[in-house]
Amino acid sequence: MGKVYNTVYLSIRRKLSVLITGGNGSLGTELKKIFPSALTPSHQELDITNKKNVIDYIRNHDFDTIIHAAALTHIRPCEENRPLAWNTNVEGTKNLVDAVLDKKKDIKFIYISTACVFDGHTGMYKENSIPYPENFYALTKLIGEYEVNRLPEYLIIRTNFVAKKKWPYPRAFVDRFGTYLFAQDVSKGIMDVQKENLYGYVHIVGDKRISMFELAKLTTPEIQPMTINDYTGPRLTMDMSLDTERWKKYRISDPQ
Repeated sequence: MGKVYNTVYLSIRRKLSVLITGGNGSLGTELKKIFPSALTPSHQELDITNKKNVIDYIRNHDFDTIIHAAALTHIRPCEENRPLAWNTNVEGTKNLVDAVLDKKKDIKFIYISTACVFDGHTGMYKENSIPYPENFYALTKLIGEYEVNRLPEYLIIRTNFVAKKKWPYPRAFVDRFGTYLFAQDVSKGIMDVQKENLYGYVHIVGDKRISMFELAKLTTPEIQPMTINDYTGPRLTMDMSLDTERWKKYRISDPQ
């Protein structure tokens, strides 16, 4: 079975001509392993906030799929520099969408969104659940979704993931939850969904709802617990857990 799967996997990689934005991020790094022949321009080559640069780049390169993973994702910086967050997450996405429409060629657009578009009050949100962002970061990602909706062919993937590395903070929340995956799990999910040629909204989710503290302990056993009462800053999405009616669930990979 593994041999058959690998044959299909390699075939998909050869047939697809892919542009990946945000190739240096945690997800982009894993996507480059899945799609090793993909175009992965640097910021200097493709500045998504520069409309002319985006149009010129897309006119001058051939590909049939865009995986748009570039974004400003940290909540506090987005809150503290709203113009930058807006220009990157909203205008950057709009520029890409406009350029695809301008090229008048069938290009599938895969937009990487977030579980944070939901309010986080209940959790286990499905593809048809109603978004209600808690903070400016989540708002920009939701508006990015609406920009992508202007395209004839799009796939909006909502997920929540972290890089498989040491937790970057000394503590982690015991009262924030998600159906977390590592970035490499999500990249595999993106490849799987792309192979099935799905469109619209798809949630790529882990098969267990766990706390952020439980997630952090997988890579950082010495991590210390904290609660939302220990936190000061922008409003957070407390329950980022996702469910799916359109796709399968994934088991989070071994942290080693």
